[in-house]
Amino acid sequence: MIDQLIAYDRELFLYLNNLGSLPWDPFWLLITDKWTAIPLYAVLLFLIYKKLGVKGTLITMVLVALMITCTDQLANLFKHGFERPRPCRQEGVMEATRFIAVRCGRFGYFSAHASSSTALAIFVGLILKRFFPKLIYFLLIWAVIVTYSRIYVGVHYPLDVITGMFLGTLLGLLFAFLHKFSLEKFKITF
Repeated sequence: MIDQLIAYDRELFLYLNNLGSLPWDPFWLLITDKWTAIPLYAVLLFLIYKKLGVKGTLITMVLVALMITCTDQLANLFKHGFERPRPCRQEGVMEATRFIAVRCGRFGYFSAHASSSTALAIFVGLILKRFFPKLIYFLLIWAVIVTYSRIYVGVHYPLDVITGMFLGTLLGLLFAFLHKFSLEKFKITF
């Protein structure tokens, strides 16, 4: 069963990865670069500040830092626990992969990019839902695009990113709950 699932995962990866083309490569490299989202983060930080004030923004920033640390460290734990090679290092796959990423790490299960972008989308979407009810949909679309970029550039299988998105969703929900609890504890209303 697991072997069949991994075989399907490889086939789906090769299909999705090979949909890419040279003209689109710069776009997907830009999307997968973590620094590209800084303008989005700045806008979100501004919105949080406008709605929660200084104290609420500081609490939010601390929780975001802890959440991203959790997603990254959990991904590292899984990568070194499962030791599943990335497609760009997997014999029988790397020969047919369109690898365009800057580098290729050793292990890929699960994607920290997918986990952290999804966690952030869920977290910010939920804490600002009262003021911007459709923001969460925009952020989830952004997270899916970032997630797909990892397949496009050749560094993650579909199961790597699906697992990352699932765990990111759980962490985003958990930290949104912690955020609500923290605001109540510090008597911050909005």
